[in-house]
Amino acid sequence: MQAENIREHMEVIGSDGGHVGRVDHVQGAEIELAKLDLGGGFKHHLIPLSWVDQIEDDKVRLNLTKDAAKAAWREKH
Repeated sequence: MQAENIREHMEVIGSDGGHVGRVDHVQGAEIELAKLDLGGGFKHHLIPLSWVDQIEDDKVRLNLTKDAAKAAWREKH
């Protein structure tokens, strides 16, 4: 997985296909999810690049389910 292949506005989905959010940008070893996304609760969240399983069809698929990712993501303050 190459972090440079992750682009703004790509959908981030869990291993179960559930919507986690949309990419705002990659910041170091983390993906910052867009604030203006219903799935993200209209807040910025950070997820580690280590959660990315693959990039396919303009989607970033995680190696966790949607619920597991949302339970473990970090809210940006």
